[in-house]
Amino acid sequence: MRSFVSAIIARAIFIVLLGGSLLAHAQSPQVIRTLPISTDIDRYTINILKLAIARQDIPYRLEFDPSDTRTQSRYIEDVASGKVDLMWAASDQNLESRLLPVRIPLLKGLLGHRIFLIHKNDQYKFDQIQTLDDLKRLKLGQGTTWADTKILESNGLKVVKTNKYESLLYMLDGGRFDAFPRGIQEPWEEVNKIPGLQLVVEKRIMLVYKMPFYFFVSKDNPRLARALEEGLNKAVADGSFDKVFFADPSIRKAVELADLKNRKVFYLDNPNLPRETPVDRPELWLDINQLQ
Repeated sequence: MRSFVSAIIARAIFIVLLGGSLLAHAQSPQVIRTLPISTDIDRYTINILKLAIARQDIPYRLEFDPSDTRTQSRYIEDVASGKVDLMWAASDQNLESRLLPVRIPLLKGLLGHRIFLIHKNDQYKFDQIQTLDDLKRLKLGQGTTWADTKILESNGLKVVKTNKYESLLYMLDGGRFDAFPRGIQEPWEEVNKIPGLQLVVEKRIMLVYKMPFYFFVSKDNPRLARALEEGLNKAVADGSFDKVFFADPSIRKAVELADLKNRKVFYLDNPNLPRETPVDRPELWLDINQLQ
């Protein structure tokens, strides 16, 4: 009888220990390997990522790629192969064909409002621009694989391309092209990114086009994509997404510095905008008048 009771107790202890082990395993943090944080946009995007995951109540741990020298094309390959779990980038049909997009615009379309980095001695070139044809006489610098490159070229603008972002800053300083279009929140820290370069933000021109900026994961990781989309949609619905967006200091500072009301705007078509882009959800997109 005593041995029978002992066996029951031992079995009960085993079940309790097994359950505790399974529970601990179930709640082990999920590692999400991402791009390194090197810009204000990266820092803002990580805040949005944390917001989305918090709305899903998923234990997680972020691991940031230690390299900041990879090109976007390399990161696309690494996400596709599973070496990196998550990246963020401006979207187009080609990128969405290679990776799985989470179709909630992280910057509410703000990235499609572009102002220029120029050499400090070149403002006079832009003071003379009155029409899009005037602008087409100048050369713009862009990354080879960037979605913006195809948009600019499809609208008849001249584009000088290279693979590495920092090369564009050196090329602009060296007169290889006339302007480097950037999202309105980007150039303010970039003018001093490389000591010795004589760059400034152009004062009066802005390009505007539809440009979603998404999270992307491997097509083999739809579970992560669903979790992020659900979390982002919850954050949009409860207002916390907009709260983070409008409170972000880099975005607020950029809008103030960009002097949007006094810029001459050229609207461009985006022929590479995927059909699945949620253009019918106004709550996901910024009305620029809200910032003025």
